[in-house]
Amino acid sequence: MLNQLLKKLIRNSAGQAKFALAVIGLSIAILLILSAVQLQSNYYELLNGKKNQDSIANFLVVNKSLTDQNVGASSLSLSQLNDLKKQPFTESIGTLTASRFKASIQSNSALFPFYTDIAFESVPAEFIDVNTKDWHWDEHSSSLPIIVPNQFLDFYNFQYSFSQNLPQLTPQVVKMVSFKVTLQGSGQTFSLNGRVVGFSNRISSMLVPQNFMDWANTKFSATNSFQQPSRVIIKTKDPGNPALTNYLKKEGLITDLDKTRFSRYRQVVDFVVNISSITGFLMFTFALLIFSLFIQLTISSCKEEIELLILIGNSPKSIGRFLMKRFFPPNVLIVLIGLLVITIAQYFLADYLIGKQIILTPIISWLTIFGAVLLLIVLAIVNYYTIQKYLRLQQLTK
Repeated sequence: MLNQLLKKLIRNSAGQAKFALAVIGLSIAILLILSAVQLQSNYYELLNGKKNQDSIANFLVVNKSLTDQNVGASSLSLSQLNDLKKQPFTESIGTLTASRFKASIQSNSALFPFYTDIAFESVPAEFIDVNTKDWHWDEHSSSLPIIVPNQFLDFYNFQYSFSQNLPQLTPQVVKMVSFKVTLQGSGQTFSLNGRVVGFSNRISSMLVPQNFMDWANTKFSATNSFQQPSRVIIKTKDPGNPALTNYLKKEGLITDLDKTRFSRYRQVVDFVVNISSITGFLMFTFALLIFSLFIQLTISSCKEEIELLILIGNSPKSIGRFLMKRFFPPNVLIVLIGLLVITIAQYFLADYLIGKQIILTPIISWLTIFGAVLLLIVLAIVNYYTIQKYLRLQQLTK
């Protein structure tokens, strides 16, 4: 009888229209804040997920910006290298060792009369994007393995071959061609066979194994003194990180702009994501205020009837429990519906992005579920204290 009477009192006092508006406002706020949490999770996954890592863009070749003031002094100092290693965006760093001797390369085949002067570089094997078992050399090796940048092959096929009336070459054909490599320096000349074992998109220079470079620089260089590198390669999780581009600019360093061009877009996306989070939080706070005011007005409008029920022997705690059962379950339903909407949206978003070769998990993040649970706890606390306040249990039970 008590529950039936209270239901009639609350229904008459609340009004369906006011209750519907309060529910709609709270639903929009919860949907916004859960969307913001899921958006943050998706954003982090796209930036740091292994399935979306770019093996080319995540390696950056860095050198000084050459100006009139530092011509002839473009080497990177030890302090600069150590400082670059300490940066949070740097996972690892490798030195690009330049050849300090003259070198030329020519074809051993009369069908392919090719000759050019060349300069080599070497880099630690872990920074190379060509997987080959032939990447080793010693003084007893029959040939020198060489990695050629894809840009070099494009230049030959679409410019040099036309001007010299030479045939165009596919990567497979180039790998079958034997080259004569000639080294000169310190009054010595040395020739050996060379063979292209792969093509790189990561480093735009002719690469040879590190042990060959050390041997050749020692044997043919005019000076055997140690020289600081002028170029290094760094591995980074996020080449579009604004902190990275700002650091390079501050230190007078440059890298491939195509790999860092998303830095400005990243700043815009960061701003939008942060705004969405702030908007969701503000909307949720506003919705809590509206819903708590709705509860307060509903209870206040039938306060005399509730006091009468207490005077005739009904417990304030039992009335409080009824009011919690009346106002809190719709909150639970709203949060569950919000989670369902986010789940469906996440599934279709992941399905759409996979067609763009962007991998995103179709399942909502555990952070979103945790956020929903946290929202329910906050809503329960707000409901409870609002009801307790306006029932004035302490005063009524004295």
